[in-house]
Amino acid sequence: MILKFQIDVADLSKYFSKSKTNTMNQEGTLDNIVDINPTDVTEQITSSAEAPDIQQLNEKVEKASKFTDLIRLEMSKTIIGQTEMVDKLLIGLLANGHVLLEGVPGLAKTLAINTLSSAIDAQFSRIQFTPDLLPADVVGTMIYNPREESFKVKKGPIFANFVLADEINRAPAKVQSALLEAMQERQVTIGNETFEVPDPFLVLATQNPVEQEGTYPLPEAQVDRFLLKVVIGYPTKEEEQQILRSNLSVDGLPKPKPVVSTKEVLKARKLVRSIYLDEKVEKYIVDLVFATRSPENVGLGHLTELISFGASPRASIGLGIAAKAHAFLDHRGYVTPEDVRAVAMDVMRHRVGLTFEAEAENITQEQIVTEIMDSVIVP
Repeated sequence: MILKFQIDVADLSKYFSKSKTNTMNQEGTLDNIVDINPTDVTEQITSSAEAPDIQQLNEKVEKASKFTDLIRLEMSKTIIGQTEMVDKLLIGLLANGHVLLEGVPGLAKTLAINTLSSAIDAQFSRIQFTPDLLPADVVGTMIYNPREESFKVKKGPIFANFVLADEINRAPAKVQSALLEAMQERQVTIGNETFEVPDPFLVLATQNPVEQEGTYPLPEAQVDRFLLKVVIGYPTKEEEQQILRSNLSVDGLPKPKPVVSTKEVLKARKLVRSIYLDEKVEKYIVDLVFATRSPENVGLGHLTELISFGASPRASIGLGIAAKAHAFLDHRGYVTPEDVRAVAMDVMRHRVGLTFEAEAENITQEQIVTEIMDSVIVP
């Protein structure tokens, strides 16, 4: 028994040799083994494996995210003001999600998207949606060559890194479906062949909320494919005066120059996903989404009759990845609740359905999301 006990102590010393706890004295007897709980050791190993070195990750993110400041600076030469819209476009780019811009005409929606593509040295195409547009005009079609007596694939404008779907609500449902299918699957089938779209691939759609005649509103299931829905407001007086001065100058608006490559963007996307998201922040994201489904659980029972359906799990995923992209723009390697709150409105406003009672009382999704954000406890 004495020999067996000595072997057990030797085996134990192998497992705890890396620990600073002294488990054996010189006589080979057990000293402090009772102070070591194997469960605590397992939890410590597990937690250290899950939690990265925040300081090292911060330094890595700070170094890799410098190009975002270059993009902002280059875009500011052409886009005056609208810093929030520019940041949301960058979040969509870094999070590999599509963006829906809504605003009245003349707020530089198209110009911002075109400027972003020029600053990244990427392929850009614009599709002006009209009621007579066909799916083949978007994705492409088969063209017959009489000389070779065969069909040849003619790719559509969707095969670009940045695709501007201008006034997407003016096209019929079948055209919208063709575009949104390519957005989700990242591939297009023409004839019997399937083609992948370029990477990075970002669809930036615009719609005019003022005119409703001759438009085809996007169904809720299709709007859900957009990571962000950004509502653009008017510039300030000072910004508009500067816009007037720039557009009336002799040389006109400056043309943006490429300051980053698509390879750097793809590398940044991978790094964005490695940004640390704490379990408490994860729970906060889930609480926000669940509050849209069961508002009575957070003391908002009066919203039950106003919400026809709450946000789907796609909203939770969108909040997580958009919050990470927001932290990346701030050159941080970890996500805070403020990152979540900064993107929550744009991620959730188009994922909450309103009842007839809410529409009759002129209650908007923004009002509901704001009330939910004010009621859910922030960690």
